Amino acid sequence: MARLVVRPLRPGEAPPWRLLLDADPSRKEVSAYLKRGSCHLAALEGAIVGEFVLVKTRPRVVEVMNVAVAPRWRGRGLGRKLIRRAARLARESGARRLDVGTGNCSLPEIAFYQKCGFRIVGVRRNYFARRPYRSIRENGIPLRDMVRLSMDLLPAGRLAARRRRG
Repeated sequence: MARLVVRPLRPGEAPPWRLLLDADPSRKEVSAYLKRGSCHLAALEGAIVGEFVLVKTRPRVVEVMNVAVAPRWRGRGLGRKLIRRAARLARESGARRLDVGTGNCSLPEIAFYQKCGFRIVGVRRNYFARRPYRSIRENGIPLRDMVRLSMDLLPAGRLAARRRRG
C-alpha cells in the first residue's frame, strides 16, 4: 500500500462531506463541531481516503468528534492509523486524554475503539433521543445512548521511554 499522508484541511478547502456524513448523518451537528475543531484528511496517492475531526473539549482533553474511512479502503488498518495520528496530535497539543463517543447500537465501532486502546468510561443516557437521530437503528438496536470512551495519553517523553524499555 502507498504511504498514507495525513494533513489538516486547508483554509478555504471544502470539507469531505461524504466521509463526514458517513460517520455522523447530521450536517448541522458536523458543521457545528467543524467550526470548533480541526479536520484532518488522509490521502493515498493523492486521493482522500479518510478523515478525522479533533475538538478540544476541556483543558488537556481532546475529543475525536468524527472519524471515517472511505468504504473501498476499509479493513486495511487505515482507521487505526487515523486514531494513532489523532492521539499523537492531541498529545502534541498538550492533551493528556483523548475521548470519543459513539452510539449504543454501533457495536463494530465500540469494538474498534477498544482495539485502538480506548476504555469505556460511561454512558450518556438518551443523548441521541434529544437530537436529530431519533429514527436510527443499527444491529436491530435503536440509537438512544452515547457510549463514552477515553484513552490516556502519555507525555511524549514518557512515551519514548516506554518504547525503549519494550
